[in-house]
Amino acid sequence: MFKDITIRNATVNDIDLIRELTFKVWPQTYSSSISKEQIDYMLEMMYSKKSLADQIAEGSKFIIVQDNKEPVGFASYKPKDTTTYKLDKIYILKTQQGKGTGKFVIEYILQQIKNEGASSLQLQVNRHNKNAKSFYEKNGFSVIQEADFEIGNGYFMNDYVMEKKI
Repeated sequence: MFKDITIRNATVNDIDLIRELTFKVWPQTYSSSISKEQIDYMLEMMYSKKSLADQIAEGSKFIIVQDNKEPVGFASYKPKDTTTYKLDKIYILKTQQGKGTGKFVIEYILQQIKNEGASSLQLQVNRHNKNAKSFYEKNGFSVIQEADFEIGNGYFMNDYVMEKKI
C-alpha cells in the first residue's frame, strides 16, 4: 500500500523545503479556527529559517515524507523526558490526505521512538480542529489534558494534549 511512500531524515539543508510545505498546508489547515494575524505570527515564530535551524540544533528530529520521491509532507518530534516523546509537527499536503500517509508517518515515528526506549508519544492539537483530533483518535491517541498555551503577542494555542502509549 505504501510502496511509493518513503521517509528520510531532514537537515538544515531542507529548511526551505519545510517552509515551502508549511506555507502550502498551514493556511488551509488553520484559516477556519484562528485569525490570519495569528497564523502569520505563528508562522514567523515557528517556521522562520532561524527558528527551524534552532529547532534542529536543539534536538528536534525532522523527517520529510515523499511519494514517488516528491515531497508531500514533513513531521518533527523530540524527547520530552526519558520515556515520552513529543510530536511537534506533522503536516501532509491536502492532495495526499486520506491515503494513509499520515498513519504511515505516525507508525514510522512510533517505531523510531520505541527503538529509543520511549513508552509514549504526546502531541497537541487545536481544540477547534475536529478532523485532526479524529485522525489522532483513530490512530490510538486519547486526550489527557485540555490546555491553553500563551505564545506571545496576546495569542494562545487552545489545545488538547493527546497521548498514545506504545
